[in-house]
Amino acid sequence: MIEYILFVIGIILLLKGADYLVDGASALAKKLRVPTLVIGLTIVAFGTSMPELVVNIIAALKGSGDIAFGNIVGSNIFNILLILGVASVMRNLKVQHSTTWKEIPFSLLAVVVLFVFAGKLFLDKLNIHSILRVEGIILVLFFIIFLYYVFELARRNKNKLEDNKLEIKKLSHWKIWLYILGGLVALYFGGKWTVDGAVSLARLIGISEYLISLTIVAGGTSLPELVTSVIAARKGDADLAIGNIVGSNIFNIFWILGVSAIITPIILPAFAIADLVVLLGTTLLLFLFMFIGKKHELERWQGVIFILLYVAYVYYLIIRG
Repeated sequence: MIEYILFVIGIILLLKGADYLVDGASALAKKLRVPTLVIGLTIVAFGTSMPELVVNIIAALKGSGDIAFGNIVGSNIFNILLILGVASVMRNLKVQHSTTWKEIPFSLLAVVVLFVFAGKLFLDKLNIHSILRVEGIILVLFFIIFLYYVFELARRNKNKLEDNKLEIKKLSHWKIWLYILGGLVALYFGGKWTVDGAVSLARLIGISEYLISLTIVAGGTSLPELVTSVIAARKGDADLAIGNIVGSNIFNIFWILGVSAIITPIILPAFAIADLVVLLGTTLLLFLFMFIGKKHELERWQGVIFILLYVAYVYYLIIRG
């Protein structure tokens, strides 16, 4: 029972810690007169990825490659099939031309690069399959290229983006540091308890750590994306609903998995290639849906297909064990 409680508390601390860290850092940046646009592209973007990052770093340091890898692959599949599925069922999501031809293909590239790194090792029939440090560096370099693209895009559309400013809390100096330090502490303990809880939970009910990370841990760390996209869909903000997911998937592979592999090579779990095939197919399907039915629009019937595919995938994971 204690393991269950710590696991749940860990995920809650991850989410609240990320919120407090983002609020505190944003308020500090605003006091230092950092433009709202830069805050949104850096602090807020990185903040929503903090739960996955903290879980992966702690898992990597503990040698739990199953959790580190499963968290990223599971989160990305969860993001597209379930979150975008639910958001598009609520209302059709019109997708910008740049998202269709640049961001979604870039997220597809991220999966292909990861697939090549993993597939190469399996084809070589080595005894140990892992994402090496040098490959982690390559992933981070791709991430830097993506950041450059995002900043250039923001610079070209600065006036348009600045009109829709972020809501940044006004905090006193001591509250700013309380939020930042409190957020960091919550993230540390949240990540530690989530990883420890996932390992203990898997052993307790007799299933693999990889299955736990692909489903429960991945879903828990993706809650910020779920809330953001669903609220954005309800308000009719398709750009935020889809951009949030596509951007998160790119962050997860190039940044989080890259940093994790640099810290220590990530041992790939059994069935890694099978789940990467699912992720590759899922991302490719998102791209193809941009040209099926209404062009550059994710429709309700496509969202239903996404949700059904996620249910089928989870069923397959349970049967696979």
